[in-house]
Amino acid sequence: MSTKEKVYATGYKAYKKGLICDPTGYKPTQFEEGKTYEVENALPCASGFHFCKAPLDVLDYYPLIDNDGNMSEFTTVEALDEAKTDDNKKYCTKKIRIGAKLDFPALIKASIDFAFEQTGSKTKESDKDNEKIKSSGNYAKIGSSGNSAQIGSSGDYAKIGSSGNSAQIGSSGDYAQIGSSGNSAQIVSEGKHSVVCCAGHNSIAKAKIGSWITLSEWKFDENENAYIPICVKTKQVDGVEIKADTFYRLINGEFVEQ
Repeated sequence: MSTKEKVYATGYKAYKKGLICDPTGYKPTQFEEGKTYEVENALPCASGFHFCKAPLDVLDYYPLIDNDGNMSEFTTVEALDEAKTDDNKKYCTKKIRIGAKLDFPALIKASIDFAFEQTGSKTKESDKDNEKIKSSGNYAKIGSSGNSAQIGSSGDYAKIGSSGNSAQIGSSGDYAQIGSSGNSAQIVSEGKHSVVCCAGHNSIAKAKIGSWITLSEWKFDENENAYIPICVKTKQVDGVEIKADTFYRLINGEFVEQ
């Protein structure tokens, strides 16, 4: 990004699908990478462009998966005017430059890099293979980019992200947001009203009644010489069509018990 203008702060911003968000106090806007936007006033939770310095903090304001089954989108940002905050977590500014769009693995990687830079960070992060991560407190933010990670959280409102392959993720707290972009993930959510997303190939998930599960199906394409996504589907665990505490995999576009 350009450095011609003074940069007061850098951070991360979340959006609805299509890089759409509502600058507080103004009409919804569809943002574009590399462009600069400006409004008249900035006041936390009242007006201006909001962003977070810690990557995973954006999930406190945008769900990992919305009610239509769409994953939130993310970018880096630069504040080109004073960055104001009332909680040292969410910041707002009158002028913002939108940086590069980040996919979910990139957001996890950014959170790991951020944690290494912060002394005494409460965010639990790992980029090691075969890592075992445990958390028992509420509002935990856990990120792992290594393969074969084993992640457990028993607190409420946990936000768990994994981009490595063969991850095993378990959460017993309520209102968890769990996402995995790696292949062959196994995700178990035992809390109420949770959201689970498996974006990788050959993944399975199970959850309690009232929770939502998003699964993806991939197929090998000889022309691309790679696996490509062919279907993504979201279902609510209703106890009838989708049973509670039952693993599902997406096969031929349908949730299939495992």
